[in-house]
Order: sequence, then C-alpha cells, then structure tokens
Amino acid sequence: MHQENNEGRRKFLKTASIGGLAALSIPAIVSSALAKEKVKKIRLQQNDTILFQGDSITDARRKRDDNTVNSASALGNGYAFMAASDLLCNQANKGLNIYNKGISGNKVYQLAERWDTDALDIKPNVLSILVGVNDFWHTLVRDYTGTIKTYQDDYSALLDRTKQRFPEVKLIIGEPFAVSGVKSVDETWFPGFNEYRQAAREIAASYGAVFIPYQSVFDKAQKTAPGVYWTYDGVHPTIAGNRLMAQAWMETVKG
Repeated sequence: MHQENNEGRRKFLKTASIGGLAALSIPAIVSSALAKEKVKKIRLQQNDTILFQGDSITDARRKRDDNTVNSASALGNGYAFMAASDLLCNQANKGLNIYNKGISGNKVYQLAERWDTDALDIKPNVLSILVGVNDFWHTLVRDYTGTIKTYQDDYSALLDRTKQRFPEVKLIIGEPFAVSGVKSVDETWFPGFNEYRQAAREIAASYGAVFIPYQSVFDKAQKTAPGVYWTYDGVHPTIAGNRLMAQAWMETVKG
C-alpha cells in the first residue's frame, strides 16, 4: 500500500501544476465543497450528547467493549475521533458527551437491528449518521439483494423511529462517497452508486438534517493529491482522508 500510495503521488505531481492545484489547504477544500450546499450549522448546547453512527468508516477500529464517554479507544482512529478531539478541546466549557457506535460492514437494516441499544438508549441530542456504501457495495461483492428502494425505505424508517422517540434530536447525515479508480472502486460502481448518494441527500432534506457532501469534499481534495492519498481502497479513508472528513463535519456545528 505504501508503494502504491507513493507511485500515485508521483504520477499526480508530474501532471499537476506546481503552485496551482497543490496550493489548496484542507480548510479551503472543505469550504469550497460546502459553499455550494449552503450547509446549515447545528448549535451545540451545554451537556449535549453526540453520537456517531455508521459502518467501518465511522467504526475505525474502535474498541467496542469500551462504553466510556469521551474515550479515545471507544471513538476509534478515524474522523469521529478527530472531530471529537476538536470538539472536546475547542469547547471544553460545554461538558459534551461523545460516543461512536459505528460497526464495520453495516448496512441500514443492520443499524436498525441494534438501534435501541446503540442509539436510542444513549439519548443523543446530536445524531450523526454515515451509511450507504455497503448497501451498494455488497450487491457487487456479496450476495446482498437490497435495492435503492430498500436503502431509502430502511433509512426513512430508522429516522422515523428516532424522531418518534426524540422529536428534538439534531440530525447530521453524511453523504456516502467513493473515490473512483482506487482499488475496489471501478466502473461497475457507476452510475448505480450515485443513486445512493442522491437518496441520502433527499432523506436529509426531508428530515431537516444537516447534509455533509463528502463526495464533493473528496472530489475537490483530488485537486491537491491523488485519490490513493485520501483513501486506501476508494472507500476507507487514510489519515489525511479522515482529517478531511473531520474538518467537513466540524463545519456543521457551532458553539
């Protein structure tokens, strides 16, 4: 992987315009991607409980038997941990309680199967969900037979269930993303995968949720470095990719 990353970087630098594309910073990349969306912000309140939910991108090798609030091992080593560390440092006076309950491989229906314990019982004030890549990917590489309608219906049912229990919960929905041309993501993904991205956007709008356009963020990031720099396999982010995601996530909240 290290060699592949370096080779991709070298090829990119040969074709990139020095002083042009490479000059963008992560804040500039994120600001550019979010500007088009006019992303609204959630105001955090004193003692808010923030829950990150999703699949392996959120899971990020967290220690699942650690249920301690604000625990490094329980938050994993991905974007959720990075965003949490920023929040806890920058808003130390808020008394925030942050959890990560993402599980690798999950599709929406699998979130639903554990939703009482891993979401509702935590009583989140802010609920951040990133799910959808497996709902599509597993139709290609496994025997999963779910469709875009399955994804839409399951996601809506999950949010209905959440809103019934906590009408005032503030929702953040991340856009499923894929970096084309990097390992697992090839031409077989498109245009089918785009339907899942659009579905997440529409669901966010219908539930009044903040929507994070991760696909646009990663697309714009590739003006600075190639896809393999930001994600190992087209799906799972590298350290830089996780920081990119955390930066985008942080743009959705304010003190």
